[in-house]
Amino acid sequence: MLNKRIEITIPEDVQNNWQEIVDILTQVCNVPVGLIMRLDESDIEVFVSNRSQDNPYRLGDKEHFQGSGLYCETVINSRGKLLIPDALADENWKNNPDIRLNMISYLGFPVFLPTKKPFGTICVLDNKRNEYSPVVEQLMLKFKDMIESHLELIFLNQALVDENKQLTDYLMELQALRGIVPICSSCKSIRDKEDNWHPVEHYLIRHPEAELSHGICPECVIKLYPEYVKGSR
Repeated sequence: MLNKRIEITIPEDVQNNWQEIVDILTQVCNVPVGLIMRLDESDIEVFVSNRSQDNPYRLGDKEHFQGSGLYCETVINSRGKLLIPDALADENWKNNPDIRLNMISYLGFPVFLPTKKPFGTICVLDNKRNEYSPVVEQLMLKFKDMIESHLELIFLNQALVDENKQLTDYLMELQALRGIVPICSSCKSIRDKEDNWHPVEHYLIRHPEAELSHGICPECVIKLYPEYVKGSR
């Protein structure tokens, strides 16, 4: 079963790097289409597409993933390489959706997040029969490794940012708690760090950021609860 995609933001410089990857890949392989596909919740979308007039795939193109019949669906579900030299000559593939775009051959590999959940695929397609040489496969595997390395760095950086935010929130909470000072519930005097009590207006002028908690000052204890004071002597 397909796992839900983890939210991960791909920086613009990494996207530009991936664009160069698919452009180089298609030029070296002499094919019209090179793609990086990405799972997007229940859909699969074209995340990076090589820049060529012969490429019918556009950025952001989406299909419902499960049951789509796309080459990439099989790659992700099988978690392995898929090579289709000629879909028109293959009973299992002659009616797949990419045929409508005249893409009859395919070579693709899965791309994984550091969690081993699928991110998507890297693939090439051709409008003619293509066996794809071992050299092409090795090149694609190298590019696949590069993309997964980028994803690992992004993933770790994002996790670090989240941890730092949690730490910052925690420190701010501690700072706020430390800023709470006791105020006498009777006369409203405020106690400072040296246990001296001051009129509330004097303290707040000097410490406008302070938060207050209720207490009772020594003078009000004598006035309000003399029996406790006498009993303690």
